[in-house]
Amino acid sequence: MAKYRIAYLPGDGVGPEVLQAARMVLDAVGFAAEYVEGDVGWEFWRKEGNPLPERTIQILKNTDACLFGAITSKPKDEAEKELSPELRGKGYTYFSPIVAIRQLFDLYANVRPCRAFPGNPLNFREDIDLVVFRENTEGLYSGVEFHPVPDEVREALSAHSPKMQRFSDVPADELAISCRIFTRRGCERIVRAAFEYAKKHGYPTVTVVEKPNVIRETSGMMVRIAREVARDYPGIDLWETNVDAMCMWLVKNPQDYGVLVSSNMFGDIISDLAAQLVGGLGFASAGNIGEDYAVFEPTHGSAPKYAGKYRVNPTAAILAAKMMLDWLGETEKAKRIQEAVAQVLAEGKVRTYDMGGDASTLQMAEAIAEKAGR
Repeated sequence: MAKYRIAYLPGDGVGPEVLQAARMVLDAVGFAAEYVEGDVGWEFWRKEGNPLPERTIQILKNTDACLFGAITSKPKDEAEKELSPELRGKGYTYFSPIVAIRQLFDLYANVRPCRAFPGNPLNFREDIDLVVFRENTEGLYSGVEFHPVPDEVREALSAHSPKMQRFSDVPADELAISCRIFTRRGCERIVRAAFEYAKKHGYPTVTVVEKPNVIRETSGMMVRIAREVARDYPGIDLWETNVDAMCMWLVKNPQDYGVLVSSNMFGDIISDLAAQLVGGLGFASAGNIGEDYAVFEPTHGSAPKYAGKYRVNPTAAILAAKMMLDWLGETEKAKRIQEAVAQVLAEGKVRTYDMGGDASTLQMAEAIAEKAGR
């Protein structure tokens, strides 16, 4: 009998293939789950004008956790052109389903482990063990944007910020504004989540990555609150660095860092950089975690040119499944998956194309599943 109900959202492109691989490994460790498949992604945008139908939201509300594959996203104008003809011009606006899920379910912590597995030929170094905590619901991804900019918005900004004056002669349709919104609550809980993780897993430092010398109000708030939270964790050092410098230091001395915490866009950027240090997006898993629900995903895109070819590396999806098990408290099963991935990579007998091999998506999964199931 299934112990868990798991929302299963394969999405677009290679999403169904990598989730199929992840399920093979979950089955091998004896994870007892009922998978409830939901509709999400580009096909439903084109046919329905909604890439995240309400029926799928209801599935999420009635499951214990979610495995998410990959989605195709395109700019506003391109998305409009790909709508079914009968839907065009009716006011539909494309939005990212995964961003919407994060906000709907308040999945405020995007957790991105980036650990180098020995034997992976794509490692930048063998001694990298980073975890990025990215605030997941605020910042530049809040979705508060204007184009063209309404007169009342421009007037309000001009009244409160003299620096808006130099844009006063720009026509409304030639001006675009995206708001970077931070709250005290948002900053405090992501920083505290980072410190709690560092405490639980024995990391000696937490590095807050922002740009307070230029983006004074929002980044300034994040850094001030990080300093406050750090007082509750006397055994863990708080380091502070600007995001541009962090990119340099991650390439120069990644082994010096442990837990990194940042706002939504900066966290998005540094987590991809950190992922490349340990093999690229084929190894990059993420958990979107809230108080009561969580969605786990590989962080790569839908890679449409590879769809149906079973060519891409499924390790990221498999590690996302491992993260889900940890979150559900199935730590022994999670450990077996982690060790199986490590063994397959160390042996180097089965490798997908990105590692210079010729194994298919499912052959890689089979190799990991065989070791995990022992």
